[in-house]
Amino acid sequence: MWLAALAILIGLAILVWSADVFIDGATALAKKFSVPSFLIGVLILGIGTSAPEMVVSVLAAIEGSPELALGNAYGSNIINIALVLGATVLISPIIIRRGIVKRDLPLLLLITVIAAWQLRDGILSQADGIVLLILLVAVLGLQIIMSIREGYHEHEDDMVVANADSEHSNNLEHLDSSESLEKLEPSVTRGLVSLIIGMLMLVASSRAIVWGAVELATLWGLSELIIGLTIVAVGTSLPELVSSLSAARKGEHDMALGNIIGSNIFNTLAVVGLATVIAPIAADPVILSRDVMAMGVLTILLVTLCVFAFKTKRQFGRTSGAMLVLFFMGYTAWLIQSVSM
Repeated sequence: MWLAALAILIGLAILVWSADVFIDGATALAKKFSVPSFLIGVLILGIGTSAPEMVVSVLAAIEGSPELALGNAYGSNIINIALVLGATVLISPIIIRRGIVKRDLPLLLLITVIAAWQLRDGILSQADGIVLLILLVAVLGLQIIMSIREGYHEHEDDMVVANADSEHSNNLEHLDSSESLEKLEPSVTRGLVSLIIGMLMLVASSRAIVWGAVELATLWGLSELIIGLTIVAVGTSLPELVSSLSAARKGEHDMALGNIIGSNIFNTLAVVGLATVIAPIAADPVILSRDVMAMGVLTILLVTLCVFAFKTKRQFGRTSGAMLVLFFMGYTAWLIQSVSM
């Protein structure tokens, strides 16, 4: 019991520390290479924090339980929007930019519709999985091209200032190239090291917290079902939750929202797609009528709230965050009730 409690306490401390290291590394690289924060959030944070879901789903498919991958991916999507994003904006409201409303959220909604359409007959074939993986490559390519193009446009003033500073410092143009390299490499190296260490520690500390919580819950007599629906479900989303909170707290609003959108896109296309290619999935009808429907309604709610926020104060505020958290609580209660019936 004491070991489990210690694992939770140490895990929480490392989780908070590693999230700061992770975000600092991502921010440093984004600034160093002039990459938009949203793109960093989608690609590095979104995909990186979804690594646990990918590992679980691939192993489940290999071991003959591909339906577990489906529940893992869609359940994570629901938690990412309802709990992770909801809790994040409750603490620190997020600025909504035009590109998110015009391109990224409609793209997420379209992917969710495609996922629901593929499940209309209750079966995901290997062909469906291949389609999802092809869509993943296309979507990531589109995100990279459009985010960089938009990033240059949005930060045009910053580039003008940078050019002015460069002209003002033209006396340094003959600086020895080896000295320039020495100044460049430590910054990039530190950013990469922080990113990798932060990501690894995020995953490891979240695993320790889940293990300790499950051990305590078992000792207290809670059922495996309740443990799975609450502690494990939330625990697998701890990397997304803490990294989004850390990004928002540091003022990296694009990175925080990009983390959620990127993670959900990766879960729907990569996690489900790869698991389906390994082994076709015959889904329980309740997944479509309950979980996929909840994911669809939640995605529509997210798009609606973001559009409203963009047209008013351009800020995704605490009222919207409270609505998302209440949705999560309602969905969890519905889930427990439906399973216990």
